[in-house]
Amino acid sequence: MMPGNPTIWPISAALGPQGQLMIAGCDTLELARIHGTPLYLFDEATIRQQCAAFRDTLAAAYAGETQVHYAGKALITSALVQIIESEGLGLDVVSGGELYMAQQVGFPASRIHMHGNAKPMRELREAVAAGIGQIVVDNLDELAALAAITTEQTTPQPIALRIAPGITTDTHAHIQTGQHDSKFGLPLDALPAVVARLRTAPGLQLVALHCHLGSQIFAHEPFAQAVAVLLDCAVQLRDDGILVQEINTGGGIGVPYIAGQQLPDIGAYAAQLAQAMTAGCAARGLPLLRLAIEPGRAIIARAGVALYGVVGRKVPPSGQPYLHLDGGMADNPRPALYGARYTAVLAARPAAAAAGLVHLAGRYCESGDVLLRDCPLPAATPGDVVALAAAGAYTLSMASNYNQVPRPAVLLLRAGQATVIRRRETYADLMRLEMMV
Repeated sequence: MMPGNPTIWPISAALGPQGQLMIAGCDTLELARIHGTPLYLFDEATIRQQCAAFRDTLAAAYAGETQVHYAGKALITSALVQIIESEGLGLDVVSGGELYMAQQVGFPASRIHMHGNAKPMRELREAVAAGIGQIVVDNLDELAALAAITTEQTTPQPIALRIAPGITTDTHAHIQTGQHDSKFGLPLDALPAVVARLRTAPGLQLVALHCHLGSQIFAHEPFAQAVAVLLDCAVQLRDDGILVQEINTGGGIGVPYIAGQQLPDIGAYAAQLAQAMTAGCAARGLPLLRLAIEPGRAIIARAGVALYGVVGRKVPPSGQPYLHLDGGMADNPRPALYGARYTAVLAARPAAAAAGLVHLAGRYCESGDVLLRDCPLPAATPGDVVALAAAGAYTLSMASNYNQVPRPAVLLLRAGQATVIRRRETYADLMRLEMMV
C-alpha cells in the first residue's frame, strides 16, 4: 500500500523489498535505469479497471441503452486505442491525426466520434470518408460545410449537435466549457437555424445532442442539469419533426491529484445521470433515449506515473530549495498552463519522511517551468528519481519539443512486464522534417 493518498497511484502500486516504488510488479528504479528519464509508465490494470467501472456501472444504473466513449484528447497511443477497443468502449477523436491513428489500429469506425470547434474542411472530409459513427457539429458554419460535403452521400452521415448549455462549473476557468460564452458549442437559440439547414441536407442525419461542461468537476448536479437542457432541446427538435436518439453529457468528472481529494464515486455519478434521464424523458413524453458519456482523464490519469531524474539543486537567498529535474513543462505543461497540482515522491523511498519543502523545477528556459512548488520530500541529491503520481492525462497529449528536447519514452506495465509502447525520440527524429536551404 502506498503511503499518503493511495488513490492517486495506480491500483498496482506498492512498496518493494527495499522500500522502492513498484508498479505492476515492476521496479521503477530499474525501469529508469534501463530506459532513462524522463519516463512515463502506465499500468494496464488501472486502465482496464476504469473502463469497466464506467461501462458496467452506467449500464446497470440506466434502463435504456448506454455508451461510454474514451476521450482520446486526454492521451492517445496506438496501444491505448487497442485497449479501449478490447474493452468495448467508443473513441472520441479531435483531429485527423487522431482519426488516422485509430484507423491504423483498426478501431471500428462506427464507434468513433469526432469533436472540435474548428475542424478543417480536409479533416471533415476524412471523417465522412471513414464512415465514423458521429461527427459532433460545433457551429452553423461547420454544419453548412458538412451539408456541402455530403450532398452525394447515399447513406447519411450521422451527426450530433454540441450545445452550449449555459452551465458554469466550479473548476478552473481554462477548463470550463459549458458556459454561454464558451468557444465551444451552439447557443440554444441556434436550433431553428439548425432545423432549417437540415431540411436541405439529405446527406446528414441528426442523431444526438451533446454537451461538455469542462474538466475536474467533482459535483454531480451540473451533469443532471445538462441532461435537462439537452432533453428540452430534444423536445424542440421533435416538435420540428426531428427525433434524436441519444443524449451525451460529455466527460469532465474530477479525479484526485493530491491528498484530501477523493476518487470519483462512479456509482453516484451514474445513478444521478440515470435518474435525470429517466425522469426527464418521462416528463417530456420521450422514449428512453440512449445515454452516452465521454470520460478521458477519469480513465487514464491515475494509470500514469512520470519519472524524472534529479540533475541538480539550488538554494536561493530566500532559503526555499529547488530540485532541478530532467523534464518539465514540455512533457507536462499543466502546471504552467493553469497551476495544476501534483503529488511527488522519491521512487527509492516513497514512504520516507519529508526533510522539508522544495520546488521541483523543470529544465526548460521559462521561469514558469516549475512542476510542483512547496513539495514535501526527503533530502534528494543528483541521481535520485522523482515519481509524479496521476500523470496520465493531458501531459504527453500536450507535449512539445520546446528547446529541441526529445519527448520521453512510454512503457505499458502488466504483471511484471514492461513494454515500450512509444520509444524515446532522438535528435534524428527532431531533424527528420527539417529542410536545408
